[in-house]
Amino acid sequence: MNYDIDAIRDQFPSLSIQDEGVARFYFDNPGGTQVARSVVDKMSACLIESNANVGGGFETSDRADALVADAHQAMADFLNAASPDEIIIGQNMTTLTLHISRSIGRTLRPGDEIIVTRMDHDANIAPWLLLAEDLNLNVKWLPFNRETFEFDLDELDNLLSERTRLVCFGAASNLLGTINDVKTICAKAKAAGAWTYIDAVQFAPHVAIDVQDIGCDFLACSAYKFFGPHLGMLWGRREVLESLHPYKVRPASEAIPGCFETGTQNHEGMVGMTAAVDYFAWVGETFAQKFHGAYEQFQGRRMYARAGLDYLFAYEKQLAGHLIDGLQSLSGVNVQGITSKDALNRRVPTVAFTADGAAPASIAGMLANQNIFVWNGDNYAVEVAKTLGAYESGGVVRIGPVHYNTIDEIDRLLLALDEILPKVRAA
Repeated sequence: MNYDIDAIRDQFPSLSIQDEGVARFYFDNPGGTQVARSVVDKMSACLIESNANVGGGFETSDRADALVADAHQAMADFLNAASPDEIIIGQNMTTLTLHISRSIGRTLRPGDEIIVTRMDHDANIAPWLLLAEDLNLNVKWLPFNRETFEFDLDELDNLLSERTRLVCFGAASNLLGTINDVKTICAKAKAAGAWTYIDAVQFAPHVAIDVQDIGCDFLACSAYKFFGPHLGMLWGRREVLESLHPYKVRPASEAIPGCFETGTQNHEGMVGMTAAVDYFAWVGETFAQKFHGAYEQFQGRRMYARAGLDYLFAYEKQLAGHLIDGLQSLSGVNVQGITSKDALNRRVPTVAFTADGAAPASIAGMLANQNIFVWNGDNYAVEVAKTLGAYESGGVVRIGPVHYNTIDEIDRLLLALDEILPKVRAA
C-alpha cells in the first residue's frame, strides 16, 4: 500500500513533542486521539473572531450561527444523515445517552424489554439499567462468544420478543476491538418492532458510517475519538426524534435538534469537530483516489471523507496485524480479541492483552516511564472484563494504534514489553 505516513504525521503537531529528549508514543488513542493542526487553528479563530452566543443578530453572533449550522452539516455528511436537523451535539456520548434515555423512557411501560450486551462500554449499558430501574423494565443480555470474541446472533433471536422496545449495542468494542454486524442486528430488531441505539465511539475513527444504510434509529459518537475536540454527537432518525418528548428549558426551541441541545453549546468545539471531518475529507481527496469509486453516489465531503477513512483503515489493519503478531511472540501474553490475519476487517486496531503473572497497571506504568502511553484496567467495559475473567485481576492492557502511528513505533513498544514483562513478574 502506498501510504504517505510523513504527510499524515505532519498534520499533527503533538507528534513531534519530546519530554526531556524522549519522544512520545501515543498508543492511548482509544481513550482520545491527538488533533490535527487544522482543528487547533479553526478553534482558535472561532474564539477570536466569532465568540458570541447564537441568535443575537449582530456580527459575531451571526458568525456563531453559521458555525453551528456548519457543524451539524459536517456531522450529517460524516454519518450520511438525511438532514443536519437529525444531528444533536453535546458534551460526549455518555452525557447524550443519559439525556436522551429520559425522553425514550417516556415511551416505555412497565414490563417492556431492553436488550443490552456483554460487549459494550458502560455508557451504552448503565443508562438503560438506570432507566429500567426507574420504570420497572426488563433487561436482557446478549453475550459474546469467549472463543471468537463475537456475537452469535442466533442468541439475539432468542432474546427478542413482542415486548422488546430497544436494542442497545456497540458498532465496535472499545476493549476487544471487535466490529459487530450492525446491519443484521438492526434488521432483526426492526423486524421485532424495536428501536436500535448504537455506540459508534470506537467505530467512527476507523470505518465510514452510513446511518441510512445501517438502518438504525440512534447512533452516537465522540469527536475526541476521531481526531477532534472533546465533544459528542447523537444522530437520531427524524421521525423517531420528533416523536419524543425532550427534557429542556421552556424558552428553548421546540424543533429538532435544538430541543435536545441543552443550554449554550460549545461553539469552538463544534468548529473543531467540523475541522476533524474536513481532515478526513482532505485525506480522501489527496491520497485516496482508488477508493472514490466505492462512493460514486456521494459528492464532495461525503465522498471524500468516506474514501479517506477507507484509505486510513487499510493502513491501520497493517498496524493491527503487526502488533498482534508481536504480542503473540511474547511469552505468556494472551491477546483478548480477534487475531486471525484474514479477519482484520472485522476488528478495529484497538488491541487488548493480558500477561501471565503480570498486573496490567504495572505494565502500563513501566511503559509510561518510557513515554509509551497505553491504558489498563476495564476501560469502562465492565461486562467485557468480567466475561474475560479479568475484572478482578486488574483488567487488561489496551494498546490503540491509529493511522498516524508507525510500524517502527510498534516495534519500539514490543521491545519495551519484552524487557518489562520479566521485571513485572519478578516484582
